[in-house]
Amino acid sequence: MFYQESYGRHSEWYNQHFPTRESKINHYLTAKSAGSGHIAHWIQQIFFNCLDPLLVEQGQNWLTVGDAYGFDAQYILNKNCLAVATDLKTDFLAVAKDEGIISAYAAENAEHLSFKDNTFDYVLCKESYHHFPRPYAAIYEMIRVAKNGIIVIEPQDPVSKIPILLLLQNLLASRPRLLHKVWPNRFSFEPVGNFVYKVSEREFEKLAAGLHLPMVAFKHINPNFYFKGADSIIADRANRQFLSIKRKKQLLDLLVRFKIIPGQVLATVIFKQMPDEGTIKMLRADGYKLINIPANPYLGDTI
Repeated sequence: MFYQESYGRHSEWYNQHFPTRESKINHYLTAKSAGSGHIAHWIQQIFFNCLDPLLVEQGQNWLTVGDAYGFDAQYILNKNCLAVATDLKTDFLAVAKDEGIISAYAAENAEHLSFKDNTFDYVLCKESYHHFPRPYAAIYEMIRVAKNGIIVIEPQDPVSKIPILLLLQNLLASRPRLLHKVWPNRFSFEPVGNFVYKVSEREFEKLAAGLHLPMVAFKHINPNFYFKGADSIIADRANRQFLSIKRKKQLLDLLVRFKIIPGQVLATVIFKQMPDEGTIKMLRADGYKLINIPANPYLGDTI
């Protein structure tokens, strides 16, 4: 089947780029020596800061999905919580554990997680969802093994948020060739064989309503500034390149705030049970928009 071939190609990708254990160790040593003051780290913090409102309570148990290097789990561990890092293959994660970056790992296919229901407080899928050949199968599994909820951080589909793009799509619907010229990446595929899924708020609202879940939360971020060599350039005000990136981000953030454009990336929390007032307050303070999902009037309180 196509998805089996795609998963097979994904599982070998990292070994093709880092074929030996020594090359994997060198990757971690390079990241460690670069420290936390460079632009690449600054960019990653934009992603990771989205987790902070959920990481206030220490000792929580998290699962990270598609966490090839273990850096997602590392951030959670540094917040005094527990984390199991997972990926299709654990060649890299085994080295990460030996290097003290993570404390636990497992080889997992996101569509068939081996854990029991409600095993983890939260499940994080950061920048991996768009790689899955069957992402809905994966998201159902993540919800199954989570107790409180899941966090998906992924590139956003701009069409549902920019009316002119939706109008253009509708106007050109009867002229597919012209539509393809105007919108060449409408159907994007990666060399490993998967379609590149981009997410939307409406998509997750419907999913939560269909699963009888109580709430979703959304935060728009603009982190798409990575370039080759970003891990060797200091994120300092004295650096013109960093200042240019920071000004671009500030402009994008302003446009997002006034709802002129959507964020480049959408951070989504799908709650499996209603969060407490403290969590809700922290999410709002961090810029999340919370959506209460109405109860299904034809079903009971729980499923």
